[in-house]
Amino acid sequence: MTLLVTGGAGFIGSNFIFYWMKHYPEDRVICVDKLTYAGNIAALQPMMDRPNFRFCHLDICDRDGIERLFEDERPDIVVNFAAESHVDRSIESPEIFLTTNIVGTSVLMDACRRYGIRRFHQISTDEVYGDLPLDRPELLFTEETPLKTSSPYSSSKAAADLLVRAYHRTYGLPVTISRCSNNYGPYQHQEKLIPRMIFKALTDEPLPVFGQGLNVRDWLYVDDHCRAIDLILHKGRVGEIYNIGGHNEMRNIDIVRLICHELGKPENLIIFVEDRKGHDLRYAIDPSKIHRELGWLPETKFEDGLKRTIQWYLDNRE
Repeated sequence: MTLLVTGGAGFIGSNFIFYWMKHYPEDRVICVDKLTYAGNIAALQPMMDRPNFRFCHLDICDRDGIERLFEDERPDIVVNFAAESHVDRSIESPEIFLTTNIVGTSVLMDACRRYGIRRFHQISTDEVYGDLPLDRPELLFTEETPLKTSSPYSSSKAAADLLVRAYHRTYGLPVTISRCSNNYGPYQHQEKLIPRMIFKALTDEPLPVFGQGLNVRDWLYVDDHCRAIDLILHKGRVGEIYNIGGHNEMRNIDIVRLICHELGKPENLIIFVEDRKGHDLRYAIDPSKIHRELGWLPETKFEDGLKRTIQWYLDNRE
């Protein structure tokens, strides 16, 4: 089988490629990445000499380039990780998010329609649901929760999800969508909360936390996410959405304190800064559907995953 992975030099995409080639060493994997600031080609170096791996420096919005690639490779499955994903950047410069996340997704699906595929899988986010109140812990996002976006980033991802579902209904394209909670683990760009705090703590820099750090996120170790995508590709129902959550709700301030503790750094490094515009209060996913239908549950406890992540950054500073 030939698998086309877009955004494969990014954080989750590269981890997914490692996962797939470990579990399915006979498959051919084609990685497409534009190599923006968030793409790290060095992460894929261990794959480069494998005869069943190919890297393509390509923008998913490049319709001609994508068409040529599909003509050459005729992929069986497309997994679309490619996205602009940083909320703060989307607030400053929305247009690139709309272009990559919406137009790029349509370019890929048009190629899928033309050349035929077994599955197009869209990697989405729990941020398309908006947020939940801090004082209602019983409330969780389900696949039926209405879309209620808060940022240009989440709006662009919600639009892409709607487009994917429209291609399924209008053209019969075999699609699935997964909406995951916040991922963490190796190779994550240091603009994100956990690696950013690790790097700053290592150099004894101030650790800036939005507001009072009370915003809650549901954290998912990246290997658990990769395993969930694997199950969806092999056993998931075409046309369905699957929420992937970590059962690890944590306040931002508590995560930063844990990082300080693990690195032996004083908590007085923590400073509180002006809150993000439109900052969502709480994300929390109900993964009952993927557990019920596909048997998936997260296996990594947050404390264990965080220790593993910190150690990886300590061992791989370059």
